[in-house]
Amino acid sequence: MLPLLLALAAQAADARPFSVHDMLAMRRVSDPEVSPDGRWVLFSVRDTDVEANRGRVDLWLAAVDGTSVRQLTAHPENDSSGRWSQDGRSVLFLSPRGGSSQVWRLSLDGGEPLPVTDLPLDVQAFAPFPDGQRLLLVLDVVPDADGAREIPKTVEHDAAQAKSKVKARVYESLLFRHWDSWEDAKRQHLFVWDPEGGARALTPGLETDVPTKPFGGLEEVAISPDGRDVVFTARVPGREAAWTNDLNLWHVPADGSAAPRPITADNRAVDTTPAFAPDGRSLAYLRMERAGYESDRQRVALLSWPPSAAPRILTEAFDRSLGELAWSADGRTLVSACDDLGHHSLVAIDVASGEVRRLVAQGSNGSARIAGQRVLFLQNTLSSPAEIWTVARDGSDPRRVTDLNRANLERTRLGAYEQFTFPGWNGETVHAWLVKPVGFDAAKKWPVAFLIHGGPQGSFGNSFHYRWNPQAYAGAGFAAVMVDFHGSTGYGQAFTDSIRGDWGGKPYEDLIKGLDAALERYPFLDGSRVAALGASYGGYMVNWIAGQTDRFRALVSHCGNIDERMAYYDTEELWFPEWEHGGTPYENPAGFQKHNPIDHIAKWQTPTLVIHGANDFRVVDVQGMSAFTALQRRGVPSKFLHFPDENHWVLKPQNSILWHETVLEWITRWTK
Repeated sequence: MLPLLLALAAQAADARPFSVHDMLAMRRVSDPEVSPDGRWVLFSVRDTDVEANRGRVDLWLAAVDGTSVRQLTAHPENDSSGRWSQDGRSVLFLSPRGGSSQVWRLSLDGGEPLPVTDLPLDVQAFAPFPDGQRLLLVLDVVPDADGAREIPKTVEHDAAQAKSKVKARVYESLLFRHWDSWEDAKRQHLFVWDPEGGARALTPGLETDVPTKPFGGLEEVAISPDGRDVVFTARVPGREAAWTNDLNLWHVPADGSAAPRPITADNRAVDTTPAFAPDGRSLAYLRMERAGYESDRQRVALLSWPPSAAPRILTEAFDRSLGELAWSADGRTLVSACDDLGHHSLVAIDVASGEVRRLVAQGSNGSARIAGQRVLFLQNTLSSPAEIWTVARDGSDPRRVTDLNRANLERTRLGAYEQFTFPGWNGETVHAWLVKPVGFDAAKKWPVAFLIHGGPQGSFGNSFHYRWNPQAYAGAGFAAVMVDFHGSTGYGQAFTDSIRGDWGGKPYEDLIKGLDAALERYPFLDGSRVAALGASYGGYMVNWIAGQTDRFRALVSHCGNIDERMAYYDTEELWFPEWEHGGTPYENPAGFQKHNPIDHIAKWQTPTLVIHGANDFRVVDVQGMSAFTALQRRGVPSKFLHFPDENHWVLKPQNSILWHETVLEWITRWTK
């Protein structure tokens, strides 16, 4: 025992403080899929190639009981979206290894992968039909009412675009750009592919994207157990696309014998994430109630199939917004997940009663799949990247399936963390997290990195973040403090709703009270050396803070609005500011002026680092440029970091390294 303890002590002494390089070294486990017999799980692993400035994705296979884990593919190109064949003897996956993104098949009995599809267009996503023969495909096409024309018309369009010397764009309606891409003549559409007939259009001529852009995937599409029906999510087509978030469920026969039709058109809010029951007699989905509000509570609704009556709302009494849906084999239980008091909890929903019980309360849990009598899921925490776990269906007996990051974690030292609460606005309880610095000594005074989450309807919870990881600050000698202010998710819908029309009110009060509470609770925090950092809404809040207080030694504003009025005209999804500020700037100018950072620039004096990406169409980079101009004109110490190849997020590995080095150098300069 003594030699083992000495070896562990030596290993701990050799470990280095956590940094962005360790964050990038972590293997990112995702997309678990359980085999038909429930014994195996297929999943994706992304390794970061810093030199190539990209991630590399391969398929892995593990026994659900955790007894074996092995890599299946190792091609230089990305192999992703692994799915099981009907008999469980092979796996299907997406790969550009043949020159374009197509579906491939790999036999688990051995041999090299073989191509399944050979289309003139990239396959964006796919799902196998229950018959084991057909595939549901997502292709980017130029819509045409004659479905047989969509693929050849798109090939012709692409060839003409490639030959043209003119790169100008012409638009007559919104949306003309979205997230980080300019809109073009194409839409994502669904196709059914079979070995004999090739690809046949399911959504011909539809002037909307299926799945929805920019973030929708095949969780928005469901195939009935008998393979006859396809239900999908789509935004209502038309000129209102930029200022409505009305998503409907649509139905189309899988044989294409009828045109797609909406089946939830009576609800003007979001309907999404359909999931057929195993017997095919009902369809579960997520439903919001308030039109125009993207952070309304997602309830689980149940439709009889075929639809014959109004949906039954299962979770009206559960005051959390639910996500993904997975059915148990007997059709009696749905498994889902939700933000919950600073965690992302796994829950089970009784289909008969609507009763919700927590299966896994701690950490950030998701991607739930049923594996026999157990529930398989991904879990990450503030001290560990995502790994695959299982738990009994009553929430007992948690077991780890994979441990791919053990070696990476053993090479680093992380900060200990804990959650605390305090009375915030109106005396209401607010939750927060503290991550102690690496090498913590209670006798010392430590500078503070005060991290402010985006959204604003979001949460800085118990999760391992790849852009705003508090351990990167702990490794650099800072204590990290994160407050889930009013407007955050996971504390009841009224708490989330309370930020509407009050962006600089309750949240600002909670942040200041939360910092004061942390300084009082943890005497090792140095209140004279605090830097505030945030992105998106967090960047807006940093810009707001700059005109409200001088208590911070340094500020970092990433992709934050400086002028809410002009930001409305800059952005693309107009329903968001219209809901948050009570209309348009010309209808309700007071709503955009109430807490507008630009009106307080005369009071700016805190050294500020401003960061922005040129491809950010959500918060356009002129907002960051304007903030830097204002700082420079006022003579405030400031720096501007601009990424011409990033969007709202910084995703490229080498850009991430520069981002972290620049941010840490800035806050260290002014706090140490």
